[in-house]
Amino acid sequence: MEVFLIKALQLILSISILVVLHEGGHFFFAKVFGIRVHRFSLFFDFWKGGKKKALKLGRWGNTDFVIGWLPFGGYVDIAGMVDESSDADAVAKEEANIPARELFKNKPAWQRLLVMVGGVLVNFLVALFIYAMLLWVNGEQRIPLKGITHGMSFNTEAKKLGFQDGDLITGVDKKTYTYLDHVAMLRDLGDARTVHVLRNGKNVDINIDGQFDLLKALKQQPPFVTLTLPSVVDSVLAESPAKAAGLQKGDTIIAMNGREVSTWNEIDNLLYPIQDQIAAAEGKPVDAKLLQTTLVVKHASQDKTLALAGAADTLRFSLNAEGKMGVTKHNVFVDYPTETIHYSFIESIPAGISHGLSVLKGYVSDLRYLFSADGVKSVGSFGAIGSLFPSAWNWTAFWNLTAFISLMLAFMNFLPIPMLDGGYIFITLAEMITRRRLSDKWIERVNTVGFYFVLGLMALGIFNDVVRFIF
Repeated sequence: MEVFLIKALQLILSISILVVLHEGGHFFFAKVFGIRVHRFSLFFDFWKGGKKKALKLGRWGNTDFVIGWLPFGGYVDIAGMVDESSDADAVAKEEANIPARELFKNKPAWQRLLVMVGGVLVNFLVALFIYAMLLWVNGEQRIPLKGITHGMSFNTEAKKLGFQDGDLITGVDKKTYTYLDHVAMLRDLGDARTVHVLRNGKNVDINIDGQFDLLKALKQQPPFVTLTLPSVVDSVLAESPAKAAGLQKGDTIIAMNGREVSTWNEIDNLLYPIQDQIAAAEGKPVDAKLLQTTLVVKHASQDKTLALAGAADTLRFSLNAEGKMGVTKHNVFVDYPTETIHYSFIESIPAGISHGLSVLKGYVSDLRYLFSADGVKSVGSFGAIGSLFPSAWNWTAFWNLTAFISLMLAFMNFLPIPMLDGGYIFITLAEMITRRRLSDKWIERVNTVGFYFVLGLMALGIFNDVVRFIF
């Protein structure tokens, strides 16, 4: 429950920040051009007795600032604009009470375009700014491949293609890696014909020619490829089985259920079969013996040889209902030598822009997988997004994910989907090119189609989240 709350709070805070800034972009340009804004709402509210019910924070000019009850999303209610929450008839009625110069519909096309682009623009700039500030504060940590001494671990599917535990992927086709970038590496494997690996000090080529499926690989347990990490405990979650048994931060697990281990990959391989049996039970109780676990751990001050001889602690406990111990692994930056690039404030700006554009390019590239059977199953809603946040609060991870979500929102809102910002942008651009304007009634019909399309996507995402949670 604690982990769920931490993830949920991070998600709500991140979405809240981005919604305020996104809607603030629309609000800013609306005020610049003298357009009346009835309401600025963080989160969505509901209708009761013909009126919207929300917590009113205050009023500035003609605008009410409120907080709704559903903690996802938000909106600005712009006078004279036909959107998903108002129809053409309602907009026509309000015209009688508002000066024509303050209506959105009466403004030149270029002004209406900027009002709609405002949210997307702010999300995009905010993401680049966050990335730049992260680089300025933390620098950029990189792990040279030459410093990875334990190589990588591969699952059964990877081994069928010719990979072996201990291999280190050094490049694909004509591309050579100098530093570790797991995400880019997986993307490259999806298009690669030949993978170059370092095996026992020798360069070996593995021909995979179209046999790697990224979506399937991302769902595989154990993962297709992971960096081999020593079995050092980074942190132990409060109220977890391992915490109660006495496992501590910095402990090294040297044996599990009678088998000597030295890496997290070996531990995961022992846990995955247990987790598979729990999943197969579909919520029904499993045999208590299945969850019983025995660990031999070495504290930081102990020698492994002495520990195996009996000087170590032997911990006995039961795994939780998901078949997990409640611990987090050592960070890869702790286990391998790193290079840190430090940026001044000025230097961080172009570096942040470059990094943000690279992330956006990767995200757009990954969208092609959406148009497949496995891609449809991967569509998620807020549950899927929330799961990306770490189990323990980490501000660097929080801001990094917030920047990514901001880029994602910017891109999705730029797509020409009716009801979303991109739909209005497309309609306005078409008007500027053709010199012909759609009537409010037509915009209302188009928005209705977009509303049900977006609603369908949300329903699919929620359904997939529920299926993933249950099964």
